[in-house]
Amino acid sequence: VQLQASGGGSVQAGGSLRLSCTASGISFDDYAIGWFRQAPGKAREMTSCIMYKKGTTYYSDSAKGRFTIASDKAKNTVYLQMDSLKPEDSAIYYCAARGPTAEYDYWGQGTLVTVSS
Repeated sequence: VQLQASGGGSVQAGGSLRLSCTASGISFDDYAIGWFRQAPGKAREMTSCIMYKKGTTYYSDSAKGRFTIASDKAKNTVYLQMDSLKPEDSAIYYCAARGPTAEYDYWGQGTLVTVSS
């Protein structure tokens, strides 16, 4: 199983980025994909997740109304569209897969998002 996260970069406050997480070795029918972030000196937190089979999504309070998660099953890719970015969104963003164990067992390598004021 491999997860490849990409799409991070540097933007100014108010800008947008779209992160991608491409998975291999798993089926979106069986796994939920989550986006987490970790800023320096802070604990890792979940930003959003999607369960393709159930058609359900979750957003943290900080992500609601600004971030949109979507999946493309044909490409085995989950996207996180991030709009109206704020400096406090700066972090390394990781995607992870949660399967039958109900734990996030598989993690991507992370992609850095930097938002300047």
